Amino acid sequence: MKIIADENMPYVEALFGDLGQIEYVNGRTLSPEQVNDADVLLVRSVTKVNAALIENAEKLKFVGSATIGTDHVDVDYLATRNIYFTNAPGCNATAVGEYAFIAMLELAQRFGESLAGKVVGIVGAGNTGTAAAKCLQAYGLKVLLCDPIKALQGDPREFVSLDTIIEQADIISLHVPITKQGQHKTWYLFDETRLNQLKPNTWLLNCCRGEVIDNQALIKVKQQRDDIKLVLDVWEGEPNPMAALVALAEFATPHIAGYSLEGKARGTFMLYQKWCELLDLPVAKSLESLLPRFQFSHISSQGDLNERQLLKLSRLVYDLRDDDLSFRGCFATAAGFDLMRKNHTYRREYSAIALNQVTSSLSAGAINQSMLMALGFTS
Repeated sequence: MKIIADENMPYVEALFGDLGQIEYVNGRTLSPEQVNDADVLLVRSVTKVNAALIENAEKLKFVGSATIGTDHVDVDYLATRNIYFTNAPGCNATAVGEYAFIAMLELAQRFGESLAGKVVGIVGAGNTGTAAAKCLQAYGLKVLLCDPIKALQGDPREFVSLDTIIEQADIISLHVPITKQGQHKTWYLFDETRLNQLKPNTWLLNCCRGEVIDNQALIKVKQQRDDIKLVLDVWEGEPNPMAALVALAEFATPHIAGYSLEGKARGTFMLYQKWCELLDLPVAKSLESLLPRFQFSHISSQGDLNERQLLKLSRLVYDLRDDDLSFRGCFATAAGFDLMRKNHTYRREYSAIALNQVTSSLSAGAINQSMLMALGFTS
């Protein structure tokens, strides 16, 4: 059995190595000739899986994408070919949620503000938006959710309109899939008109798809309104972001919000689980066995933390400043965007740290053991 896998997908050898012959490929430049004799195709979001790519792959019976989104896969075409498709919904949700929360802590420190007390609007209440909301609510922030599709589906959570979020939120974090059609399309959801409607001093974070914001309009608005602060992990025209926009962002990264080791491992592991299920094979590997021991796995804290100390603790699992600095130095070079994504292997999630607070207060607003556990740290 021949398995074609994106070279940037981790743990493929550990999970699939004894199930077939693995051939690693560049997912962005994958050609039809490379998949013609494949039985299994394992991809990420940079690969367009459609008839043009696989129409001659007569042996292909399984396509797995280690991603939440499926907009890069023609699932209808796969169904007509009776090719099984699976993705990994939720695999990197925790990583994206923590990225957004840590970015907000970074912005607060950079501009001498407190994150506590701010109102945060989450646009898109799926896996990643829910994970972001979990962190924010654990920290005691008021969170407004906007997701008209979830609302129509009967989701019991309370939702507000996008206009309400624009009017009331101090921070807006975007977590929607990209859709180009219909009443609730998200392509250019934030166009020039909506960008100009943002409250003074709004923080805008995009961790989903670059085209949810009109990037040219964002450049124009940001040049006129420096009060708006930007954290951008995704870009229109990836892997070639607009240089002018990178320069205007407070924090800029190359679509790696979900790139924790835990998230990466979880994505590949979910594909492995599904493949074993289809072949009626036992799941002989475990997710925990894939992950290396974290160098700061056990930390003791003498009492409650303040916000600055929480940021220092957060930087042990992920220091956003490092990625921002690296990205600004490489994004304009040939293949710099993708190379940084490929080499991104150090980031962990809060769960990698077992935290022991020797003493803990129950006073209002204290960052105590209970709050830290709710954020995702272990004990």
